[in-house]
Amino acid sequence: MSRALLLSLGLVAAAALPTLIACQPVQRPDGGQGPIAVGAPAPALTATDHRGQTIDLAALRGQPVLVYFYPKDGTPGCTKEACAIRDAWERFGAAGVVVLGVSSDEASAHVAFADEHKLPFSLIADTDLTWAKAFGVEVSFKIIHRSSFLIDREGKIAKVYIDVDPGVHAEEVLADVAKLGGAS
Repeated sequence: MSRALLLSLGLVAAAALPTLIACQPVQRPDGGQGPIAVGAPAPALTATDHRGQTIDLAALRGQPVLVYFYPKDGTPGCTKEACAIRDAWERFGAAGVVVLGVSSDEASAHVAFADEHKLPFSLIADTDLTWAKAFGVEVSFKIIHRSSFLIDREGKIAKVYIDVDPGVHAEEVLADVAKLGGAS
């Protein structure tokens, strides 16, 4: 083979590597692959939110919880999604839903994002990707792919949302919360 052909093949392989890696199912710490399934118990995770409050998923049993993963603070889609949840906040509150936004951004970026957009819910800095891995969320180059998990009052995954449309996601979640039934 000529040197030019070998170089070309090497470049093609190097360019395809991220795609091949991204196509592999996410390996979760519990041994499963891909997003955690509907009906499975939510992972037992704790974190400190952007306000310094401890968040313990196990302690939130008894109320529905939306854990929504998003790529980056301040980007158009992420801002649209966060502001849509903020704008529907009274209805989330009336339904007793706890909302946790999770990205790999630092806590300081979350503080600025929450302050700028007056976000009333907790943002978690998943800088080591513990939450993303536990839920089986895809990550590319430390950027978490947009997806969400609705956890029911018993602490089980009630709904998994992949490839979320940030413009309609809040309404979609509220409709699914109504299907869970029972007020907190």
